[in-house]
Amino acid sequence: MSDTTTEPTAEPTRIGFVCVQNAGRSQMAYAFAQREHAERGLADQFDLLTGGTRPAEHVHPEVVDAMAEVGIDLADRTPREVTVDDLRASDYVITMGCSAEDVCPAGWGGESRDWGLDDPDGRSPEAVAEIRDEIQRRVAALFDELAD
Repeated sequence: MSDTTTEPTAEPTRIGFVCVQNAGRSQMAYAFAQREHAERGLADQFDLLTGGTRPAEHVHPEVVDAMAEVGIDLADRTPREVTVDDLRASDYVITMGCSAEDVCPAGWGGESRDWGLDDPDGRSPEAVAEIRDEIQRRVAALFDELAD
């Protein structure tokens, strides 16, 4: 009989990308986070979610177009509502320049970061591409910081 001990596995770090409508910035951040998650092999380390405090009916068309330019298809994504439970279960809540305070006025247990990004809704393709590229840089930096 062998004496094998197994170390307890740590719960994945939960990162929430939150915005008001969940139709632009948070959708882009979530999509880039999914890509980083897959490319870096971080399935055991991170759990990702996205949502909005007042979700729109669809992802903004200019965001769908900008993300298609970098090989990410958001055409079938549907904005979802972020819940108090979602926020409380998150280790990091990343807001995009809008607040999640109306959903969870008491705050949440994890760290809150606001990226202060412009809303891409109704912006020119060039402006949306700039916002998209900034989000991609910030997501990569976040995983550089948090990944083991």
